[in-house]
Amino acid sequence: MDLSEAMKVHAEWKIKFRNAIAKQQTLDVATISADNCCALGKWLYGEGKIKFSRLKSHADCVARHAVFHQEAGNVARTINEKKFTEAEDMIAPNTPFFKASTNVIIAIGALQRDANI
Repeated sequence: MDLSEAMKVHAEWKIKFRNAIAKQQTLDVATISADNCCALGKWLYGEGKIKFSRLKSHADCVARHAVFHQEAGNVARTINEKKFTEAEDMIAPNTPFFKASTNVIIAIGALQRDANI
């Protein structure tokens, strides 16, 4: 797993949401809300768990990743409800989504350092 790439992918969700708002797209809330559907989630619960579950940073990354996907799911649901202004406000700085996004990137970085990968 390329954890640097995982950080990049998770940081890009804000852009994906802005694009969905601009284009008034419908998003797959169930998949976005699930923390085991993206490549990082599959890895965290699979190979990453096998290799690194002994590390506190692995458990922290799993927890923060789950919160991120919960918040991303909330944003996606709001977009699907066509509440575009509210959805835009949800991805602004100092919001639960923004904080969850920042926290998951920090957690991925800590796991990357601790696992030396």
